[in-house]
Amino acid sequence: MTLPVFFCPEMVARVDSFSPSAEKPARVAADWLALGLPVRITRPTPATVAAFERAHASSYVRGVLDCRLPNGFGTRSAEVAASLPWTSGAMLSAARNALSAGGFAAALCSGFHHAGWDRGGGFCTFNGLMVTACALLADDGVENVAILDCDMHYGDGTEDIIRRLGLADRVHHVTIGARYGDRADARAFLGELPTLVRSLGGARVLLYQAGADPHVRDPLGGFLDDDELRERDETVFRTARSIGLPVAWNLAGGYQRDERGGIDPVLAIHAATAAACLSFDGRHERTRA
Repeated sequence: MTLPVFFCPEMVARVDSFSPSAEKPARVAADWLALGLPVRITRPTPATVAAFERAHASSYVRGVLDCRLPNGFGTRSAEVAASLPWTSGAMLSAARNALSAGGFAAALCSGFHHAGWDRGGGFCTFNGLMVTACALLADDGVENVAILDCDMHYGDGTEDIIRRLGLADRVHHVTIGARYGDRADARAFLGELPTLVRSLGGARVLLYQAGADPHVRDPLGGFLDDDELRERDETVFRTARSIGLPVAWNLAGGYQRDERGGIDPVLAIHAATAAACLSFDGRHERTRA
């Protein structure tokens, strides 16, 4: 089995920021290939301006893309603006692949869930989760989409867009950051997770944010250790497979550094998520109770 992984060099932007998310996609792709993971790197289709405007105010979309308004990093970088259609496009391409194949697909992108209807923030410019959900609802005949956000932090931007667009009945959103975060929460979270995934089984596809920042050593995180993060990912993929729910997942969060200032600890977490996905994936027919 080979995992479809959506990435292209245009997704990468150089940013002087605490967050490595703009430059991370190329590092992750190189790491997975060096590790010999059975992945198929696939070029995504970029998101269009019209796709962005389904999930965001037109004035905000055009202002960011024209570098008149600040992006989620607080700059007006043309390099960041040029990368944005590709990052959201990777998420949408992965979701369409997962739907058509009835399995799992990965998008090497992050920086989504703090972007609201008419604003960015928290290193997030456009909300690729909601850009993807809105495109699937409008263009692909999808009745409903589920979002399981296992980043450390509350997906406030996703909630804002769902509320503004009146999509609560069609986009089912679970953001772990709204309920968990303390080290003492780890076992309760992992115990509830299978039920949470099964509760989303009525959707046609699951968009899964596999955040690296819930790791106990992350400077912005702190409630799951290595084994518990692995259990989180295995539980999501195992449960989704058992109910025939396709999954498109991405690489949210992750701010650890090694002693040289590199992001190897974050790369290791993302590689472990890929390994968990590969251990449970398979092309399967969707089943309904």
